[in-house]
Amino acid sequence: MQTPNDPKRLHFILGNVILGLAAVMLLFMGHLWEMMGAWSLVLWMAMAAGGVYLIAKDKDIGPGGPPN
Repeated sequence: MQTPNDPKRLHFILGNVILGLAAVMLLFMGHLWEMMGAWSLVLWMAMAAGGVYLIAKDKDIGPGGPPN
């Protein structure tokens, strides 16, 4: 059972928040492009990559056992 202060849960929630912000950022990409230029795309890519990394960071990728 996971506790509220479990680092895996914190990474998962933080990753989802960052991905949510990256999704909202896409709605304003035209305005951000005018303000920041290509750096807005770099920022979006970094946010998307960071969010996915945090979500997938603590997943168990070990080989599964035989089916039961």
